Amino acid sequence: METKAPEAKPTARDVWMRGLFMLVLIIAFWAGQWLLNFLAIVQFIWLLAAREPNQFIARFGNSLSTWLAEVGRFLTCATEDKPFPWRPWPEATTAK
Repeated sequence: METKAPEAKPTARDVWMRGLFMLVLIIAFWAGQWLLNFLAIVQFIWLLAAREPNQFIARFGNSLSTWLAEVGRFLTCATEDKPFPWRPWPEATTAK
């Protein structure tokens, strides 16, 4: 999912707006990492008790991981596509 660089250089206003989006997404990324770590602990406890993974946690963790990757690509300017909430939440692929 590569995007081409724009033809014209962005204005100072464009750069500041992107900076604002980046700041919001940095905070959201931190919260997402915390949530993913919490889910990993809950999944481990579930695995100890039930001897099988909780499929809901597995699917949500998979989609959360995809979202974190999308945020990372936006923060590093690898893409101009803003992740959720500007786009739909990523679908969970089949966990293996």
